[in-house]
Amino acid sequence: MNKTPTTAVQDKILQTAEQLIYSNGIHAMGMDLLVRTSGVARKSIYRYYATKDEVAVQALSVRDERWMHWFRSETDQAATPEARILKMFNVLKSWFESEGFRGCAFINTAGEIGDPADPIRQLAKAHKQKLLDYALELCEQLNAEHPETLAKQLLILIDGAITVALIMGDHCAADSAQDMAQLLLKSAPTKPSSTLPN
Repeated sequence: MNKTPTTAVQDKILQTAEQLIYSNGIHAMGMDLLVRTSGVARKSIYRYYATKDEVAVQALSVRDERWMHWFRSETDQAATPEARILKMFNVLKSWFESEGFRGCAFINTAGEIGDPADPIRQLAKAHKQKLLDYALELCEQLNAEHPETLAKQLLILIDGAITVALIMGDHCAADSAQDMAQLLLKSAPTKPSSTLPN
C-alpha cells in the first residue's frame, strides 16, 4: 500500500471514489462520474492515478485502514477479552443503524470482480484477514484451547451479520450473532492451567 502522504487533491479524489464505490459499486464508478462528482479535472486525476482501478484500490485501502481502526478502537473499550468479543457485535449494530449503511465494501466489491488475483479481490481478502487476525488476538487472550477455530467461527458470525443486515434490512442480525458468539464462548474448551513442579 502507498504510504506516501497524499495531497488535498488526492484526498478529494479518494474520498469521492470511496463514496461512489460504496454507494454504487466498482463498475458504476467511471472516470466521468468521478470527475463530475469530485470536481477534479480528469487531467489532475490522471496525474496521480493511471487507471480507474488504481483509484479504486487506493480508495479502498484508505477505507480498510479507517474501518479497522474504528472497529478495534470501539471494541477495545470493553474490559475483558470475552467482553471485547461480544462488544464486536454491539459495534456492528451501531454501524448497521448508521445513515448510509450499505454492507461491507469489501464483500460488495469482491462480488463484482471475478478474478481472485485481481488487486481489488486481494485487498478484500487482506481486509478479512485483518478482521480474522483481530478475532484471533482476542481468542488467544481468552486462553482458548483452539483459538484459530474460534476466531474463524467469529469471522463467519461477523460477516453473516453484516450480510443479513444489508440484504434483509435486519439490524438485529448483530444481536442474533452476538447470542451465537456467547454460546461459542461458553462451549469453547480452554487450555488446562499449568502447574509448577514442587
